[in-house]
Amino acid sequence: MSEIKLILVDAERVVHGTIHGSVADRCVAALSAEPESIAELEAALTRYIKLRDDASCFASLRSEIFPASAPSDAVASSRFSFDTEPWDAGIMSIDLAARIVACESSYSQPGPEGEVSYHDGEESTDVPILYRVPEDWLFVSSIDAWQWSRERRITERAANPASDARPILFGRPLLQFIVNACLSLPDNSPRVADAQASAGDDESERFLAEQISGIHARWLLTPREDLRGKSPRDVLLAQQDHIDFDLHTRSLQWSLQNEGPPCLNVNSFAYRCAGFGTHEFVIYYDLIRHLIGRLLDLLPSATIRADVQDVDQLIATLEHMKVDWLENPQADLGGRIPAIIIDNERKRLPQALRPCDMIVDDDCPVCQMFGDETSPLGMGVGFWHLDGSHMDDEFAFSHYKTRQEWENEKRRREEFNREFDRRWEERQQRIARGEPIERDAFFDPEPFELELE
Repeated sequence: MSEIKLILVDAERVVHGTIHGSVADRCVAALSAEPESIAELEAALTRYIKLRDDASCFASLRSEIFPASAPSDAVASSRFSFDTEPWDAGIMSIDLAARIVACESSYSQPGPEGEVSYHDGEESTDVPILYRVPEDWLFVSSIDAWQWSRERRITERAANPASDARPILFGRPLLQFIVNACLSLPDNSPRVADAQASAGDDESERFLAEQISGIHARWLLTPREDLRGKSPRDVLLAQQDHIDFDLHTRSLQWSLQNEGPPCLNVNSFAYRCAGFGTHEFVIYYDLIRHLIGRLLDLLPSATIRADVQDVDQLIATLEHMKVDWLENPQADLGGRIPAIIIDNERKRLPQALRPCDMIVDDDCPVCQMFGDETSPLGMGVGFWHLDGSHMDDEFAFSHYKTRQEWENEKRRREEFNREFDRRWEERQQRIARGEPIERDAFFDPEPFELELE
């Protein structure tokens, strides 16, 4: 018993029929690409199933389009024309409009996180592909539960439609905030001028860094009406875990198959309304610091009047600086272009490295051998990541969603550092006295022998 009845639903049509249970499992895995339509779901499936001769995974299924005249409540309340009787091993429905998966099957019970095997077009392989679907998907254990929940879920999603926050986070609202904040600094001109003129002076540089950090933090933490009451930081972190995990699994798959898995189409819902992963989060931090610093460089040397004309001129200047920074190679990013890094993350494309890019010592014969792609001993593909280690150690710039989580982690690090320092000092004293040293997990993760002179 390996076939099931599969029901796929989006806002415009229903596709249903019998299919192998493994294909249905891969459909669940494909939800990691956040498809909104059956066509997008089928495109996402190509990451898990290699199609032959442009065939469709759903070729054997029947498609029914909702009549244009059908009332919206009929669509929402699941009054469809097909039956919902199980077939062979059972039945599964995937409702893209309501984001519900319902499964009654003896073949499998896929959940919001798991793994599926890659199908090479001829057979299932031993290449495992991990997946995790977005948190707002609901998994239920019966078709009845799906039908009971569908109308409510569609109504909830309609009340909070997805949108792209980048026009706000990267556009005029950000630039206007930076201009107004810089113009509003206390004793702005003389203090900033002194700080800029005193490059190398620790106190002056610390003052300037505090001003820049404060402006940046206020922007990130202030709720905004145009973000539906959320702060920019809330929006930046909302889908970070999901996107980072999806990029991680794509890197693993690339390493196992030695070829990159398919990316998201730039016209897809998931690309157009993409959340923010760690790469864009870090680049956004660097961009804001760059813009604030450049603007403070300009203000002391210009006669600024806080009227509309001057503010608009400064915003236009910042817009030019923003585009210039985003679209040109940056040394701090290894010569990479920020806009391309952002676009790759939105497409769920890992930042790949060639073997020769990972060579540490160009004069080392062994390194050269590992970096030779044609050599049997050559390294496979590698991946480049941003982690934000250079960012200010404050809650506003952290990856923790709540201040409590950040404070708990900060307290844990402080306790670890105190314990580390205590044990280190004790260890050094024992070595100085010539005493034997026992293995300590703080310093010796592997068995060791310490020779004392």
